[in-house]
Amino acid sequence: MKIIVCIKQVPDTTEIKIDPETNRMIREGVSAIINPFDTYALEEAIRLKEKYGGETIVLSMGPAQAESALREALSLGMDKSILLNDDAFIGSDTLATSYTLGQAIKKVGFDLIICGKEAMDGSTGQVGPELAEVLNIPHIAYVSKILEIKDGKLKAERMMEDHYEVLQTTLPLLVTVTKEINEPRLPSLRGTIRAKREKIMVWKASDLEGKKERFGADGSPTRVIKVFHPEVKKSGIILDGNVSEIADKLYQDLKKQSIL
Repeated sequence: MKIIVCIKQVPDTTEIKIDPETNRMIREGVSAIINPFDTYALEEAIRLKEKYGGETIVLSMGPAQAESALREALSLGMDKSILLNDDAFIGSDTLATSYTLGQAIKKVGFDLIICGKEAMDGSTGQVGPELAEVLNIPHIAYVSKILEIKDGKLKAERMMEDHYEVLQTTLPLLVTVTKEINEPRLPSLRGTIRAKREKIMVWKASDLEGKKERFGADGSPTRVIKVFHPEVKKSGIILDGNVSEIADKLYQDLKKQSIL
């Protein structure tokens, strides 16, 4: 079984800065980490390989610095890594990102794709499902437990708002996972040494099939018109009197605001 995990490197900070000219996130000079939800996807892929056998491949699209995220994934136990890095990919929204990842995955071949449920820097949760559409395969979102893989089918439990669902479908398949699915391991010393030596494949747009106009900004229908910090208005009142008087004043004030 060939398992592919898609990961993203995200800023290791809550102080996100936006370029006022391009309305894009400034990533240069900002320390970065593997998107937290993707660490659960990596762990699940390694556990499935340990249980069922096969090969694991970690895939990411991003700048050259994303190589560090791929090496960390290798240190955890992933077998191979691929970085999609080309100026043609700059400015990709979730649709262009999914399309580009899809072309790479078609080239590699796969049985199962595992993604984190969303990226911390965007929180759209769109890339996984869009990637499944690009590849024309079924997907199960918000998976909290993979129950079994048998006879070419995968059975999984997924989280809903107030209950769980158990679903089964055929491979090839894409799943997005939540943090409830496992507890990610730490890199071993042997894994870290191996990761430093391992070669990371770097693919350009010319290495992929597909329509070049669907890569990067040209293939992104999303346009950021304006980025701003919403104004936070804080107001309050001080009520004097005894408990009964304060309660009455508060009741009358809430009534005027049509809250009660």
